[in-house]
Amino acid sequence: MLNKITRPLSRLVEQYLPDPFVFVTLLTLFVMTMAIIFTPATPIETVQFWGRGLWSLLTFAMQMLLVLIAGFMLANTRVCAKLLNGLATFAKTPSQAIILVTLVSMFASWLNWGFGLVVGALFAKALANKIAVDYRVLIASAYSGFIVWHGGLAGSVPLTIASSGHFAESQIGILSTSDTIFSYFNLVLLFTMLIILPLLNRAMLPPESEQVLVDKESLTEPPTAARNRILTPAEKLEEHPILGILIGLLGCGYLIHYFVVQGGGLNLNIVIAIFLFLAILLHGSATNILQSLQQAIKGGAGIVIQFPFYAGIMAIMVNTGLAEQISAGFVSISNAQSLPFWSFLSAGLVNIFVPSGGGQWAVQAPIVIPAAQALEADIARVAMAVAWGDAWTNLIQPFWALPVLAIAGLKARDIMGFCLLQLVVTGTIIAAVLSFV
Repeated sequence: MLNKITRPLSRLVEQYLPDPFVFVTLLTLFVMTMAIIFTPATPIETVQFWGRGLWSLLTFAMQMLLVLIAGFMLANTRVCAKLLNGLATFAKTPSQAIILVTLVSMFASWLNWGFGLVVGALFAKALANKIAVDYRVLIASAYSGFIVWHGGLAGSVPLTIASSGHFAESQIGILSTSDTIFSYFNLVLLFTMLIILPLLNRAMLPPESEQVLVDKESLTEPPTAARNRILTPAEKLEEHPILGILIGLLGCGYLIHYFVVQGGGLNLNIVIAIFLFLAILLHGSATNILQSLQQAIKGGAGIVIQFPFYAGIMAIMVNTGLAEQISAGFVSISNAQSLPFWSFLSAGLVNIFVPSGGGQWAVQAPIVIPAAQALEADIARVAMAVAWGDAWTNLIQPFWALPVLAIAGLKARDIMGFCLLQLVVTGTIIAAVLSFV
């Protein structure tokens, strides 16, 4: 239905969107130039900010790598493979596959963004193995569900302002999640996305003659050759499942205590722990675990090399005041009714250069909070506008697509043409709800 729009968009992106590493290097040079032109920072200061900031996301980079690896290892177990394949049988046609993967990805991302990225991509592969469907649209649909994460249970902004001792508590106090995540306008927005996004993705399917299918053999790893000799004591220990079962049970015991006794919630480290300990438990033997690890780690190279560059860009944006200038510019043209809309747009723009929900709130909160107070605007709505703006432009930010692309075996240019249309439609929905609901 939308093929006349997506076809030229896809061709344009395929021709002109470079590899994500080239994109981040060009983005680095662009941000440096803008900072030197529009802020008081000198070229030397800008380079120093960049150099010192390169390593500020090392912890987060390792977390992202572990989300990818542990999630892949879990899905690579026989139990999870059967679950994903069983769920995939509910889709009988390409259209049903697109709708189903979008819904699964949205629900998983609403629970936790890391969980959503991995589960969506792995489920898409399971569907592609059963149904002849355009693989680009399928993976783009799996990635599109990620847009709801900041309006979900693990949203950085709403959880931050609901926590005692957050950096803006003296200004706005503690805002309950009933005012943000479970507010009327946020629930309306989530429900609208739940209806519109699957239908949009289904409408982007090209005619059968133009579909790009994946080689199903590439979706499965070749079987490992068995050892046809007498094993040494060390090799017997590697083959025996007892160690994996013990460590897996210990990890699961800790997680049960964390949730039941401590009343803990989902965060990135806990998601990694769930993936990792379940993977170890279900794989059993060290041999199976390490073989799965070798398969999983192949897709992590892009994450390892690109995160320092995005950290450097964030450092330039924050330390030179460039991000603050962008936010302040949007705020200056706002009133009480339009502030959520302009905060949403400014957050979407800043997110291209500062792709971190928590980091972005630290940059924009000192601008939007005083503005909301001066204009007597709804602070909770403004905060969620920043959250949705951050999530919105993730659709065209290769940074967040890296785990999905690594699992799927695609390049950013393969899906970004479809993501551009998703960006326009979802942006219109978010802006309308923030402005009128």
